[in-house]
Amino acid sequence: MTDTPQRTRPLRVLAAMSGGVDSAVAAARAAEAGHDVTGVHLALSANPQSFRTGARGCCTIEDSRDARRAADVIGIPFYVWDLADRFREDVVEDFVAEYEAGRTPNPCLRCNEKIKFAALLDKALALGFDAVCTGHYAKVILREDGTRELHRASDLAKDQSYVLGVLDDRQLAHAMFPLGDTVTTKEEIRAEAERRGLAVAKKPDSHDICFIADGDTQGFLAKRLGKAEGDIVDESGAKIGTHEGAYGFTIGQRKGLRIGTPAPDGKPRYVLDISPVDNTVTVGPAASLDVGALTAIRPRWCGSAPTGPGTYTAQLRAHGDETPVTAELVGEELRVRFAEPVRGVAPGQAVVLYDGTRVVGSATIAATERATADVA
Repeated sequence: MTDTPQRTRPLRVLAAMSGGVDSAVAAARAAEAGHDVTGVHLALSANPQSFRTGARGCCTIEDSRDARRAADVIGIPFYVWDLADRFREDVVEDFVAEYEAGRTPNPCLRCNEKIKFAALLDKALALGFDAVCTGHYAKVILREDGTRELHRASDLAKDQSYVLGVLDDRQLAHAMFPLGDTVTTKEEIRAEAERRGLAVAKKPDSHDICFIADGDTQGFLAKRLGKAEGDIVDESGAKIGTHEGAYGFTIGQRKGLRIGTPAPDGKPRYVLDISPVDNTVTVGPAASLDVGALTAIRPRWCGSAPTGPGTYTAQLRAHGDETPVTAELVGEELRVRFAEPVRGVAPGQAVVLYDGTRVVGSATIAATERATADVA
């Protein structure tokens, strides 16, 4: 194998610049490597003030200005592209609809799939660019046969391949991740930015969901979906409390249940199931969260689809651990069985399969199977 494809020849590169330190350093590295780089900031909100500002931002007017200043220092052209309508439809509305259906989506994954490596990439290719460059920590490996593979970053502590597992062959062929080979601390990335004269060197990282201004997901959903009082029940179906909207809960949640009746054993209760049909939330003991298998839909493969059952590791959250699994594609569904039970698996999340450091593919969890039929 050879290293990332962008090093084989100079390319016309469109660098997505969020206004943060990672994307700025990535753009600078691409330019330093001899590529013809143009910076672009994505305007994702019709009202940028409604998105986060300062330490928690990535999509504000402030961030676009930070990105422009970084591009000026690097010495590359810079533009702002308005993708607010696509972002609203493909990310924000999808996020609301998924919660309304009782599922737990990952908007960052959806943004990579629908915005950065679909809408943005399509526009870039139409304009004659060869690749889209981002500040993600992941690697694209070019094999001797000309195919490409997505791998974890060299620094596993910063690896972001989970949210890139939705990229297909075509998208990988035009993806560039200059930070993927970096084995260093974030402070060293900031030090590099400072050496390059980039003012974003000391800018705090963005986090949480960019389109929820105050970080209050439940409040955001309540404004969009309205309050809808329903029952909180135990595993026997007995009512033990009420809620103001089932969308405000996630599988595995412990805090904020506001149940007045203590459990018979005095132990904490967790959210086990969310039913949007009857607006009911079921709670129970931690052991009832154990999942032995799952079914996932809408699989996307970083290469050819696997044939027959195989042994992999799976990651279920952006910052979660790997767990050994067997998986098989049955029709259009991915069937996954865990070697050991896992907890807190929620429909709507992505399951990403790995073969060593290579990303095999990603699918959306549709249903789970309890690890045991009887829970003490």
